[in-house]
Amino acid sequence: MQRYEEIAETDMKNAHIVGWGSFLPERVLTNDEIALTVDTSNEWIFTRTGIRERHIAATQETTATMAFEAAARALAVADLHPSQIELIIVATSTPEYIFPSTACRVQDYLGARRAGAFDLSAACSGFVYGLSVAAQSIATGSVRNAIVIGTETLSRVVDWEDRGTCILFGDGAGAVVLKGSSIPGGVMASTLRSDGSGGDLLSLPAVYHNPVPTLGPEYLHNGHQKNTIRMAGRQIFRFATNVISDVIEDVLKKAELTIDDVDLIVPHQANRRIIETAAKKLGVPSDLFYVNLDKAGNTSAASIPIALCDAVDAGKLAPDDNVIFVGFGGGLTWAASVVKWDVTPQQISRVDREWKRARYIAARGRSRVRKISRRWGAKLAGSPTPDAKMKDARKKAD
Repeated sequence: MQRYEEIAETDMKNAHIVGWGSFLPERVLTNDEIALTVDTSNEWIFTRTGIRERHIAATQETTATMAFEAAARALAVADLHPSQIELIIVATSTPEYIFPSTACRVQDYLGARRAGAFDLSAACSGFVYGLSVAAQSIATGSVRNAIVIGTETLSRVVDWEDRGTCILFGDGAGAVVLKGSSIPGGVMASTLRSDGSGGDLLSLPAVYHNPVPTLGPEYLHNGHQKNTIRMAGRQIFRFATNVISDVIEDVLKKAELTIDDVDLIVPHQANRRIIETAAKKLGVPSDLFYVNLDKAGNTSAASIPIALCDAVDAGKLAPDDNVIFVGFGGGLTWAASVVKWDVTPQQISRVDREWKRARYIAARGRSRVRKISRRWGAKLAGSPTPDAKMKDARKKAD
């Protein structure tokens, strides 16, 4: 019996999506409100982008707290306890810190004590990159269960006087739970690509709060005047429309499928005209692409998982459907994954959802207890410095 369990365990190498969840801040910023501060209008924005409104994080909402909310909801759908998660990947361009990673904060919030955690930076392609990495970790047998999260607070790095960018971006988070299985399907193939020569077309400078005094004030912003998103819109549009069709065709070839086998494409939600142009290049109707741009805007790494959750809620996916996730953005990066969707959303009552959420709140309480005990432990243990060790040695010698 034990031998059979060992064989079964090593065969759990197909990474299936078994849970999904998203979070959007309550605050909604409409096109009309933006038109009060920059020279634009609701009609101008919607015609050129497909966006009507976007969500803006409140003061107390952060990249990590939104990621936690999305991950907790995904775990509730998957009916998994945080202790069963072995890997947490957070794709984001707006981490709270350079370190610790946002993923480590999510691990702590969830109480996922057995999980490794790290952030992944691939801009708007980040979620697909993370999905590929997690699926490969499951395929090699390194982990059984993983969470991949896309989360952004882009409103805090947007120049609200720049009409070319401030109309596009919003905040939010989305997550999926991947589970190893012996059943064929799940993440069937992925293609990851990059071209660093186009890095200046879409960028967000790093912040250095403590420049070296002797180097002068010009080093304060790492050579940049503002720590805000910069984008060459026309060139990004041209890049995106070219790579979407190419990367989709490439990943389908890897999965031994054709475009006729695809039931739904969930793209990065950047611009409706980009998506419509990509559909023409592929020779498919534009409604094969799921779009929720109108209500969420461009949420970068979070856009694909948020759109996936909306697509599930809208009944766009059924068991045995083939769905493609395709992302593109700063780096330049682009990526696509083919997933066999083989789950039916289970009905989760409000009471059950709140009960599971209470477990995570309890985990955060245990985290605070560990922090306090760590501080007191350090005080009681005394200083481990060389001077302290020398004093101890002298006492023993005397």
